[in-house]
Amino acid sequence: MPNNTVEQPRPPLPPFDAQTAAQKVRAAEDGWNARDPQRVALAYTVDSAWRNRAEFLRGREAIVQFLTRKWSKELDYRLIKELWAFRENRIAVRFAYEWHDDSGNWFRSYGNENWEFDDNGFMRLRIASINDAPIRETDRKYHWPLGRRPDEHPGLSALGL
Repeated sequence: MPNNTVEQPRPPLPPFDAQTAAQKVRAAEDGWNARDPQRVALAYTVDSAWRNRAEFLRGREAIVQFLTRKWSKELDYRLIKELWAFRENRIAVRFAYEWHDDSGNWFRSYGNENWEFDDNGFMRLRIASINDAPIRETDRKYHWPLGRRPDEHPGLSALGL
């Protein structure tokens, strides 16, 4: 049976300017820091296409499954995203996140994402390239409580990342 539910737009909507692109980036960061796969998946089109490292996904259910696996492995996950560039319905982002595995080994994962949005503000394409660097626990830079990064916490550029 087809789903006739019409989803409400997800502002800010394209075409983006510097302010709305930055708002979209912060909203994505906040969603991912909540670590709720169902909630995060709602920011994407029903048929959203992803490349995450060497993994290719299509659709919200695949996104939920992927994020569930990710956050069961990447413990105490904290993420910062920063706007790199934007144009019309596309945004480029750089990011870094810190996490540890179940043996207590800490990592900082660095990457870039290219995003494309539909007219209603849902991401229909996400292309992510990511590298993991082992770090000592004493080298961590993200110390806020799990969840949303506090507004006063420095971003990537201010942290020298």
